[in-house]
Amino acid sequence: MGYDWPPYVRASEKRRRAVREVAKLQKKGQVLSPISIEGRTIARTFWGKAWCDNLERYSDHENRLPRGRTYVRNGSVLDLKIGPAEVAALVSGSALYRVAVKVRPVPKARWKAISADCAGGIDSLVELLRGRFSDAVMERLCQEKTGLFPSPAEMEFDCSCPDWAVMCKHVAAVLYGVGARLDREPELLFRLREVDEKDLIARAGSATPLSRKRPAADRVLAADGLSELFGLEMADAPPAAPPPAKRSRAASGAAPRRKRGRRA
Repeated sequence: MGYDWPPYVRASEKRRRAVREVAKLQKKGQVLSPISIEGRTIARTFWGKAWCDNLERYSDHENRLPRGRTYVRNGSVLDLKIGPAEVAALVSGSALYRVAVKVRPVPKARWKAISADCAGGIDSLVELLRGRFSDAVMERLCQEKTGLFPSPAEMEFDCSCPDWAVMCKHVAAVLYGVGARLDREPELLFRLREVDEKDLIARAGSATPLSRKRPAADRVLAADGLSELFGLEMADAPPAAPPPAKRSRAASGAAPRRKRGRRA
């Protein structure tokens, strides 16, 4: 009994088909967000690389990921949109395939633990999204099965291609495409996992209460120091009033004191 395998299609022909499919969709008014990879490096920032590293740490994915890397580098992911708990994509293969990746939200207890563990380690939202924080925070966010990135058990895949595998090469390409997209828009990871990244910042701020102590005397600038530091012309203080002059007893009309002589 033989198998009817689809005819082999070269990568160059696949790209031409992809261009035609994109043109058709755009004529219909569909807005596409393709994944474009420059060179062979799929992800370059902390968030993109951490996503891809998380994929590759699980043996469940290792058989199909290499083909997915080839597809995403070839520009086969024509559209990729990341929303709450789901990624929707179009991938060009022998035909145009629709891919859906469902990702479970981070459990509330886990997110609470992550936020508490990272408290005080993230200075601002800008630093968070740029991936600029301590190694300890990085390790906590990337912890296997207890961090921010999903495990295989937390993801479900669906592709319209005829491949029977749970993770086909089109799904693998989309997963790598997510890593590339997080390079540009890391906040989408928090949308995907349905958590608020500001929780990390709020907890970090609350971990360091404002000081109520008065500043030390040697840290208070005098007026002349302020003038020199900021270039301000400080108003001169009004001159102090001179002390009242002492009045002589003659001027006051009082009788002069007599000098007391020494007794003989």
